[in-house]
Amino acid sequence: MFTWHWFAPSKPKKEEINYLQLISNLAQAANTIEILTVKCDTCGAQTTLEGNLVAKTCDFCDSPLIAGKGNTSIIEPASILTFKVTQNEGEAIFKSWIQKRWFAPNNLDKYVGQQGELRGIYLPYWAYGSNTVTHYKGQRGTNYYTQESYTDDKGESYSRTVTRTRWSPSNGTVRYLFENILTVATNSLPKKSLRKLEPWDLSALIPFEQRYLSDCKAAIYGVEIQPGFKNAQKIMQKEINYRIKRNIGGDHQRINSQDTNYNDIKFKHILLPIWLMTYRYHHKVYRFMINGSTGKAHGERPYSWIKITLIVLLLSAIGLGVTQAAPWANLFYNLLIINKLFVIKFSFLNLRRYRKLHMVCS
Repeated sequence: MFTWHWFAPSKPKKEEINYLQLISNLAQAANTIEILTVKCDTCGAQTTLEGNLVAKTCDFCDSPLIAGKGNTSIIEPASILTFKVTQNEGEAIFKSWIQKRWFAPNNLDKYVGQQGELRGIYLPYWAYGSNTVTHYKGQRGTNYYTQESYTDDKGESYSRTVTRTRWSPSNGTVRYLFENILTVATNSLPKKSLRKLEPWDLSALIPFEQRYLSDCKAAIYGVEIQPGFKNAQKIMQKEINYRIKRNIGGDHQRINSQDTNYNDIKFKHILLPIWLMTYRYHHKVYRFMINGSTGKAHGERPYSWIKITLIVLLLSAIGLGVTQAAPWANLFYNLLIINKLFVIKFSFLNLRRYRKLHMVCS
């Protein structure tokens, strides 16, 4: 059994219940622990230490870590999902992934080989549960069919079947018990990218013990439980809307109003594993992530505009025919020159910014 922090509000009155205040009360009553952490001044990411050693660069933005160590008080994690994917397996997944990036620059392997390092890290998530009761008012649309006559442009008359909708009022109540609604509790990684790693095998969660962090870092949550619950409500709302429409029935549904009571609210702090590689290409940061439980992967990569231009021109040449392809060859050569000048200018500008940043950090 895992530790849930829960609160059962009294019978709802007509006035709106302040659920965020209830969540705040839960946070104040939760168990906390003191943990040694280091914070990145560039992106704000805060992580625990691996073996009390401070890494040279930030796991999330690849910036130099110059901040000192310090103690941080956090809500104690209730459970953790340990790594099933080994580092060697993760490196094989990355190698397979990068080899399939046809439109990536040819020298990307070189950059990644020099800079990239696959690091294991636990990400903080909030898991919410609630027994919801939603009262709604809406409309049920039922299709019916009629025949109508019409005249075309030539003046000839025809008959056709037209679908029309008859609307009738509908109201009712839907109930649904939500369990383990996950919301990521860090802003250090793009949420869209993290959603690509789902689903998580929550059936394999085990009770948290601090020894699991002795050889693997964990990110400290930067999203508190109140805004986390608001994110969870958005996820719940999709399911509630689906169930309302199913309850209304008919061929079409309209939801005019709804009022949801969130009863028996509970939450827990959990840690989920990922393998993370952060590298720079032309001074821009890219990330590659692997779900440490299932092996599902997602990554960011630069694009080679030379390859893209070549493909576009090749397809154009095929479409025009070989006899008309000669003018496109000259255009392709000119585009290559322009692209080269753009890359040189872009690299020069970023080098100046990097030098300025280095002077400021020094």
